Amino acid sequence: MFDAPADERASPAAAPPNAPLAVRMRPATLDEVLGQDHLLGPGAPLRRLVEGAAPASIILYGPPGTGKTTLATLVSSAIGRRFVALSALSAGVKEVRAVIDEARKRLAHSRQSTVLFIDEVHRFSKTQQDALLGAVEDRIVLLVAATTENPFFSVVSPLLSRSLVLQLKPLSDDDVRTLVRRALTDERGLGGRLGIADEAEDHVVRLAGGDARRALTALEAAADSAGSAGAEEIDLATVESTVDKAAVRYDRDGDQHYDVTSAFIKSIRGSDVDAALHYLARMIEAGEDPRFIARRLVIHASEDVGMADPTALQVAVAAAQAVQLIGLPECALNLAQATVHLATAPKSNAVTTAISTAMTDVRQGHAGTVPTHLRDGHYAGAKKLGNAQGYKYPHNVPEGVVAQQYPPDELVGRDYYSPTSRGNERAVSERLGKLRRAIRGE
Repeated sequence: MFDAPADERASPAAAPPNAPLAVRMRPATLDEVLGQDHLLGPGAPLRRLVEGAAPASIILYGPPGTGKTTLATLVSSAIGRRFVALSALSAGVKEVRAVIDEARKRLAHSRQSTVLFIDEVHRFSKTQQDALLGAVEDRIVLLVAATTENPFFSVVSPLLSRSLVLQLKPLSDDDVRTLVRRALTDERGLGGRLGIADEAEDHVVRLAGGDARRALTALEAAADSAGSAGAEEIDLATVESTVDKAAVRYDRDGDQHYDVTSAFIKSIRGSDVDAALHYLARMIEAGEDPRFIARRLVIHASEDVGMADPTALQVAVAAAQAVQLIGLPECALNLAQATVHLATAPKSNAVTTAISTAMTDVRQGHAGTVPTHLRDGHYAGAKKLGNAQGYKYPHNVPEGVVAQQYPPDELVGRDYYSPTSRGNERAVSERLGKLRRAIRGE
């Protein structure tokens, strides 16, 4: 649905005194915005847009609490246009078309342009997004869309091509600290009524994780508690008692899911056990399905460790079985053990390369016929076809290896597996050379 008429304005109004602290402290000017210097510095794209240069529709992409709604409002107020906000959670195609129709009438009759802000645009269906295309193309509306999801995954290509994608970054600890101190002294905030101990301030900054809204929410809760107790300063115990723990920024259906998973696997591959455990903890704390984590570990055991440490697969499979038997929270220990084993194991992707190369050959038609001496000879008539005739049984010789052709004719001499000199593969490499020479009669 549409926001209340008060939100159709060209300048931000002061929030009511009973509004949440995060709302009251919303920046009223660009100079109050923290943490987005790459977009707001001199000549940067968003500052140029706010200042009225080269108006273009924009998609603001970034984690929660980085100022997407604030920037959208400032874009509208600074260039003096009508501001209409829609939420993708409640608006449908009908509401979108109604805004566009009204924007078209205003542009025709009063030359007033409209900024259409759509929060959580990634929740719009393809049909809803398509409904915006014509109005954005003809500049009937200046679209400012906000999303916590990677727009290249969640926004249709035609809308992306008509918009400038700007990525917002989490606030730094220094930015959050500045925001907390501003909220303590500013009349819109706590107006200097309370101080804060250094360790309490550090804890609020740590809890925020780069999210301005989370920092202010934690500060407000602690301030209410301290005020009720008649204290003049917020101490660490008050913050700890009012705020349980930091919320982990992680969306199981969004790009954070893929980014954290990617970082987890790459940390194991890079043998950084500490980073791998960090990302494992983030996934577990965020409620990731432990079976998904276990599957990734089983895959990784063959993909990046392989024969350099054959026990890695056994450990990963055992961890996956433990997840099924035990479940969370205890199976976090099993996942951690497997993570430590894989991260500290010698690495080899020789198994991955071998099967990939072999499958490529097959797809390209390099199959050939199975040599007759290797074919099945257990059915009636097989002998008449020559099947299994001349096959040499390796166990009949002391060495257990005989000179014999195994691949199709066109693949004789084709090597797929190339072991490294790391871990167990060093011994495998030495034995493999001898095996190939014996089999090929070299």
